[in-house]
Amino acid sequence: MRAEDTLRELGWPQILSALGDRCRLPAGRRLAEALPFLPDAAAVREALRTVDEARRLSEAAVALPLGGVADVEGFLDRAAKGGVLEPLALRECAALSRAAARTREVLEARAGELPRLWGLAEGLTPGAALADRIERAIEPSGAISDRASPALAAARERTRGLHRALKAQVEALLDDEGMQRHLRDRYFTIRNERYVLPVLASSRSAVPGIVHNASQSGQTLFVEPESMVELGNELSIATAMIAEEEQRILRELSEALGAGSGALAADLAALARLDVLEAEARLASDLDAHAPEVAPASGGFELLSLRHPLLVLQGKQVVASHVRLSPPQRALVVSGPNGGGKTVAITAVGLSSLMLRAGLPVAAAEGSRLPFFLEVKAAVDERGDLAKDLSTFTAHLAAVKDMLAGAIPGSLVLVDEIAADTDPREGAALAAAILEALLERGATVLVTTHLDELKAIALVDPRYANARVGFDAERLVPTYQLHLGAPGSSSALEVAARVGLPPAVVERARQVKGGQGGALGDALRSLDEERARLQAARREAEESRERARRAEERARAAEETARRAEREAAARMGAALADELEAARGEVAELLASLQARPSVRKAAEAVAQLDAWKATVGQAAKATQARADAGAEALPGGEVKPGARVRIASLGHEGEVVEVDGREALVRAGALKVRRPLSDLIPLAGKARSAAFGRSRTEKLAAAGSARPSAPLSAERRLDVRGLRVEELLREVERFLDRLYAEGEPDALVLHGHGTGALKQALREYLSASPYVSAFRGGDRHEGGDAVTIVTLRR
Repeated sequence: MRAEDTLRELGWPQILSALGDRCRLPAGRRLAEALPFLPDAAAVREALRTVDEARRLSEAAVALPLGGVADVEGFLDRAAKGGVLEPLALRECAALSRAAARTREVLEARAGELPRLWGLAEGLTPGAALADRIERAIEPSGAISDRASPALAAARERTRGLHRALKAQVEALLDDEGMQRHLRDRYFTIRNERYVLPVLASSRSAVPGIVHNASQSGQTLFVEPESMVELGNELSIATAMIAEEEQRILRELSEALGAGSGALAADLAALARLDVLEAEARLASDLDAHAPEVAPASGGFELLSLRHPLLVLQGKQVVASHVRLSPPQRALVVSGPNGGGKTVAITAVGLSSLMLRAGLPVAAAEGSRLPFFLEVKAAVDERGDLAKDLSTFTAHLAAVKDMLAGAIPGSLVLVDEIAADTDPREGAALAAAILEALLERGATVLVTTHLDELKAIALVDPRYANARVGFDAERLVPTYQLHLGAPGSSSALEVAARVGLPPAVVERARQVKGGQGGALGDALRSLDEERARLQAARREAEESRERARRAEERARAAEETARRAEREAAARMGAALADELEAARGEVAELLASLQARPSVRKAAEAVAQLDAWKATVGQAAKATQARADAGAEALPGGEVKPGARVRIASLGHEGEVVEVDGREALVRAGALKVRRPLSDLIPLAGKARSAAFGRSRTEKLAAAGSARPSAPLSAERRLDVRGLRVEELLREVERFLDRLYAEGEPDALVLHGHGTGALKQALREYLSASPYVSAFRGGDRHEGGDAVTIVTLRR
């Protein structure tokens, strides 16, 4: 069997094509599509380390500056032989020089972390002087620049001047009325680099000059007027000088390029190798491939979560499988239903072995182990050849014969459906003998089979291992998962039923099969069914456990979110309180400055009132914050405020039970009282609500009762009756009254104003709120006269 057949059957050309598609240079693509196999395991390990460096560079989003490098090998060869290159060819060679210098700079900066890549780039030409020279002389469009030489710039400036002069002359002729009657139309054109006029053939003698062309009808002659011939000659000379100078520049640049063509050819080879390494890194990332441990062939192999590389590249959903052979095992017998993935499993191992031999990571998980097989042989896709009078079975045996002849220690041999297309008993005997011969020659063997006799060998011979591809007996479909350690049934009758064969035919086949024995197949099928039941039970248990775990995680996350929201709310409240205090300090400072600048009784009173208001606000906020802190572990962050819930009223510091919720407010029962509070003032608590009169202790209740006792009546000197007075009279009397009491050091006073219309009471209290004598005032309690009197506390 030819090595090319094995490579084709395993899909090696597709891997090389995928690698080439990821290259950016034509030279890199050619190198990738001819990627060689390495000579030994040491070379493979070194290549894998180099690819790992390229992958680290790629995953750090650093791309080598290889853009713009074309296929210039032919240009370099021509320049080396003394040929003159076209301008764009010179620009492409300059791009190669530029890319070599920049790539060297990029990898030199990372030489410590990427020593192998730097080793490849170290020989690149460090400077880009030739590229600078070419790019200065030739524009990206391919035009030779005026900067190429002073002589070229001067010659071009002269031609531009001649063009201007000739254009001025020809336009003057067009404006000449005497000339216009001899012209076909008022325009000029250029023929053979000469300015000409469209002269009527009948007026040829009236317009002396040189005829350069004629119209197709012969009625129009394109004549260079005699007065313009001399300038036209000068323009032709100048144009020729430009062409000669441009040719000299191209020849000079080509000679310089030819002198350095050897170094540039070496640069191109190094850049092509680096381009292939970048492509290998990208391919490894696309395959999620990893470098396996390169093990001795006698040590078996273990590929974890192996996926077929070609299926991954096709974007298919691939079921990963573990594939393992552990000494003394050297043959893996894979069985199971048709279409279940047997061939995919063994060809994935074969293709991975080829990739490793070429120094490429394989599509398996980290921790995998794979030997450096000296050769890989496969018999996967044999077909009959009518031209050679070969049947499928004959072609299969011919391929197996070649593998037997060439098998050596360190060979990997893959055989799909070994000895299948003949009598099952004879085929089983032949297959067993072939496997025995391959193992005696030291080869590692992977085969697929439906033959029960081969499945049974692994049960008694330690050199063999069984594996099966899964089959879902309930849904009658393969699972494509490879399971090690047990053979699988072919499930041919189940597959026949799935594809729609008539039920009567399937049932008759089952009866015939039962009459012909097949005890091992029946046992394997029973094992598969029992295994499927156990797997379903385990899957259900795992799903239940996973659901419980997710529910627990959701609950924990919800609790954490609620607690975080509570902390954030407390932080916002603290920040707002700090902002308010800071603003209060600023306003107090402004008030003090105002009082010091222009002291007055009214401003002092306003300042006192403002300070009292701030004091009350801060005290309320502090009380609410303290209530939230006191709730402690009983608080339910994120808990819902609903009827029957136990809550703490933050601003009051007491507990209660929610009676009803109305929009953003709730009615809360606290002992014998009901209060309506905003939802933001309520902290949900764990447990049931306790019926308590605001939760006060006995000492608190006694203190409250003591404070409710009537105070001693005020003396007549501290009482003022203003009933019946007008507002102006009231204000005068109250001012004199308070002035006297303040001077005598009295602590408080009582003003009797009655109920009436309420005008005296309102005027009095507005006055008291601004009076500098007054610390506080209030309406009287029931035993003091109720709201018909105002109790005034004086400042001390």
